[in-house]
Amino acid sequence: MLQEQEKEQVKQPVKKRRSVYGSIIGYTWKLFLLGLMVVVGYLVSVEYNIFYLFGSSPSLDRLENPRSDQASELYTADGQLIGKYFRENRSPVSYKQMSPTLINALIATEDIRFYEHAGIDPTAIFGAVYDNLRGESRGGSTITQQLAKNLYKTRTDDSKGVLGHIPGLNIVISKTKEWLTAIKLEQRYTKEEILAMYLNTVDFGSNSFGIQVASKTFFNTSPDSLKPEQAAVLVGLLKAPTFYSPRFNPENATRRRNTVLAQMAKYNYLTSAQADSLSQLPLVLDYKVENHYDGPATYFRGAVADFMKEWCKQNGYDLYRDGLKVYTTIDSRIQAHAEAAMDQQMRTLQRRFDNHWKGQNPWVDEKNREIPNFIEETIKRTDYYKRLKKKHGDNTAAINKELNTPREMMVFTWENPAREKKMTMSPLDSLRYYKRFLHGGMMTMDPFSGEIKAWVGGINYKYFKFDHVKQARRQPGSTFKPFVYVAAIDNGYSPCDKIVDTRITINYVEKGQKKSWSPTNADWTYTGAPMTLRRGMGKSVNSVTAQLTELIGWETVVDYAHKLGISSPLDKVPSIGLGPSDVSVYEMVGAYSTFPNHGFYTAPRFITRIEDREGNVIEQFVPEQKKVLSEETAFLMMHMLKGGIEEPGGTSQALWEYDLWKGNEIGGKTGTTSNHSDGWFMGVTKDLVTGVWVGGEDRSIHFRTSNLGEGSKTALPVYGLFMERLYKDKDLGYTMGRFPGPTVKISKKYNCTTVLPKAEPDSTQLDLNLEILDLSEFLQ
Repeated sequence: MLQEQEKEQVKQPVKKRRSVYGSIIGYTWKLFLLGLMVVVGYLVSVEYNIFYLFGSSPSLDRLENPRSDQASELYTADGQLIGKYFRENRSPVSYKQMSPTLINALIATEDIRFYEHAGIDPTAIFGAVYDNLRGESRGGSTITQQLAKNLYKTRTDDSKGVLGHIPGLNIVISKTKEWLTAIKLEQRYTKEEILAMYLNTVDFGSNSFGIQVASKTFFNTSPDSLKPEQAAVLVGLLKAPTFYSPRFNPENATRRRNTVLAQMAKYNYLTSAQADSLSQLPLVLDYKVENHYDGPATYFRGAVADFMKEWCKQNGYDLYRDGLKVYTTIDSRIQAHAEAAMDQQMRTLQRRFDNHWKGQNPWVDEKNREIPNFIEETIKRTDYYKRLKKKHGDNTAAINKELNTPREMMVFTWENPAREKKMTMSPLDSLRYYKRFLHGGMMTMDPFSGEIKAWVGGINYKYFKFDHVKQARRQPGSTFKPFVYVAAIDNGYSPCDKIVDTRITINYVEKGQKKSWSPTNADWTYTGAPMTLRRGMGKSVNSVTAQLTELIGWETVVDYAHKLGISSPLDKVPSIGLGPSDVSVYEMVGAYSTFPNHGFYTAPRFITRIEDREGNVIEQFVPEQKKVLSEETAFLMMHMLKGGIEEPGGTSQALWEYDLWKGNEIGGKTGTTSNHSDGWFMGVTKDLVTGVWVGGEDRSIHFRTSNLGEGSKTALPVYGLFMERLYKDKDLGYTMGRFPGPTVKISKKYNCTTVLPKAEPDSTQLDLNLEILDLSEFLQ
């Protein structure tokens, strides 16, 4: 009995020990399951943003259709990339377009086990934790995690929930999102696709996003042509683009480059000898940051941007992020000729202008007296002055001090090919300096298709961003006269009808008030003889135009100008034919194009199609045409426009100085406004219509004499130089030739060109002698 009790006592402790072990195992298992449930619950909560506590994660659609910011690109009709629109300058390339050396440098430096993990690298994470506990800064993110962070912005305010604003916890949540997103990326994309997406999204500094733009910015090359030392520099930039910038911190960049090369040697992508040799090379850059004002057709790109912003608003796109491809009508070769012609003439004209005003300020009133305090009053209208006013309030002394404090600055100049130089001047001196420059605008268009072939909005976009083609509106002067003559011809008159060139006074009523207007001819003389309408327009005789305007009605003239495409407001006054109402070069070229296009007005067009980033055509643009004149009237107006060159005393005869006359016909019209503030020339050939404007930024800045300031001296030479260049460029296919003959029966007499003996010096007096015999016919 005793033995049995002892045995029982011996068994009891053993039983108790097994119960403790079982309990430990049971509790451990329960804790494991509980922990697993918590982790799973946490991951699910983060993934699905339970109760909006964790912020949104990338959707399935976003994962399968990742969209990083991508620059929209602008192409010419001949396939040249002439500009980009971007907030982040990025142009993606495929994996096959990337150098293997670049890929090796990236993997060796950023993620050596990239091909082994599934988005998260536990070894790297534990290593990073260990090193950070020892006080050494080290990251454990894989390339896929970095892609998730860059591509889906997992750390922005938009992706934060309620808990995401708690310090410390927000890092844990964002890391969790990166892990989850990285795993999903690995499930949906190949390793090569992930590498390509990563290198296309990262920021390399210097306004270059993605490997394509970075390669061009720092080395003027492409990703598939990067040398090992160049690839090492770019990969090194990923750690800290500013600190390791080869442009601004070359010593840091060199040190970082050598670290990358050492990593490549460590993992056998390079031999030690190769890495050592490359590390000894100096840092060689071909550095150029791409800016919005770089390249050709800068003003045109601004006009396209204005149109595209509205188009994007209506169609749900972002010009600066969606990677659109915009194909335009501009021909890069024609554009280059136009820019060169403008540059050549404006450089010459500016020297002439500076000599003309030497020792004097060019801002004058109608009596050529200097306008007092012109600069001081002008600067008050600038944004710079408004900022000073906001900063200093009514403290005039403080404002004036800043306005008169000299500082070093880069300014525009015609003196060197770079078109800029460094000077020290105050803001007031700077404004005084810039106000002395003359400006110009020019546009060339195919009158049949409406395609704009060249657009020069000014002399230098970097320093003068105001566009003088479409944005600016100036008085057109005598270039507006053809609207008087087309209205007359379309209402029964013919080019051979005559009006006496004599002084007149026109009485009229404007807004209930009686008024009178007595126009004067440009030379203040009158022949007193009948003059054909063609001669009147060719010589740009104001008295003839004014009388014709009165005969057909100035309201009629305004109606025809609008019908032909002038959209600016026009004053219905007797002087309308002399161009007192402001219009743009853009409008005038479009309107003149109606004449060679057989009476069809074609709206100027500068975009042919728009594609999305995948190359799908979103919208195609076609010519918009409207019949506004009879074909007979259009033909007769082409004949009238030739009068500026063919009629004795024609105002376009300065074109004879240019090499444009090998069987060629050109119609032209000059224009000069009061005090020579605006100089114009409109030129028409069988293929193209071109408009040119030249003048000061303010109407008070101009030449003082007709010999220097009229349109034939300022604007016409731009056209002459341009057309010479155009015809010499045989690749363009533009040839000299006559205007096509009429395709309909012309019922009106038009062959009445005035012919004067060459020996007679006074063409005006001869005109009187020759035409006086027709006076009786006119009086009848």
